[in-house]
Amino acid sequence: MTLTATTAAESTKLPRIGLLDTVRGAALVAMATYHFTWDMEFMGYLTPGTAETGWLKLYARAIASTFLFIVGLSLVLASSPDIRWRPFWKRLAMIAAAAILISVATFYFTPGEWIFFGILHAIAVLSLLGVLVLRLPLAVTIALTIGVAAAWCVDTWISPGILHSPLFNPRYLAWTGFAEMPERSNDFVPIFPWALPFLVGLTTALIALRTGVLAKLATFGTGSTLLAKAGRHSLAFYLIHQPVLISIAYGLSIVVPPAKPDPVESYLKQCNVACMQQEGEALCRSFCQCTLDKLQTQNLFTPFQAGTIKADDDRILTLASECSSNQ
Repeated sequence: MTLTATTAAESTKLPRIGLLDTVRGAALVAMATYHFTWDMEFMGYLTPGTAETGWLKLYARAIASTFLFIVGLSLVLASSPDIRWRPFWKRLAMIAAAAILISVATFYFTPGEWIFFGILHAIAVLSLLGVLVLRLPLAVTIALTIGVAAAWCVDTWISPGILHSPLFNPRYLAWTGFAEMPERSNDFVPIFPWALPFLVGLTTALIALRTGVLAKLATFGTGSTLLAKAGRHSLAFYLIHQPVLISIAYGLSIVVPPAKPDPVESYLKQCNVACMQQEGEALCRSFCQCTLDKLQTQNLFTPFQAGTIKADDDRILTLASECSSNQ
């Protein structure tokens, strides 16, 4: 492609890509299936912690990564050849309002695990940051993306937790992603490392735009399928689907009440979920089994599960310390 042809291509508003709408719609369906699993756990049909461990944990992360990748890609589409500020601010306001609504609703219904920075909060902040990144030279954007990827690899695989500090634990700083032990939330999507799939999507789109690949993608997919139609109304789908699914799960719990969970299994599951936010699976399994054994030996397990003995009780802290020192 010649320089003149490239300039002409970039000066023309890109058509809506049906394939992208279809992929977004598929991600919405996947998200709904995961959230229904969470709802069934919430209602007692699944062991506590099921939705946050194993393949379901990977499934949730893949879904979130897909959404953020598409957000980055879509920002380039909506900003080519120039940023259309009025539609941008309108959509950003809608996303921010929806994020606030989610925070308020979850604070009311689940105050101990309310969503203070979930996927919508992340999309709003990353969209603002993305507008700044779009002004950078492509080489700088690629370097930034590689740098964030390298930081994630170091923090995850080479020296786990090296970028984290207890100074970031409060909610007003935890959203950055550098908290050592962030407060519990049903949906926590901090800027680091979740800026990575967003930047990958944005960088990929910029490269595809420069090479003419992005325009060719418009020829794939008609955008008339149900998935594509859902993908074009992703925010409305996001806000509506969970009230519908939780209502279904609640109705089912009335008709067919769930069996009472095994308290030992529930304790081990919840303990492992909390522990693995900071440590490896093998170490957490050993630690949780140790604390369970000590709780049962000292006749503290039942009152601890019932809530009559709190986690900050000296006896609980002592046995947890003993189990930690044995690892």
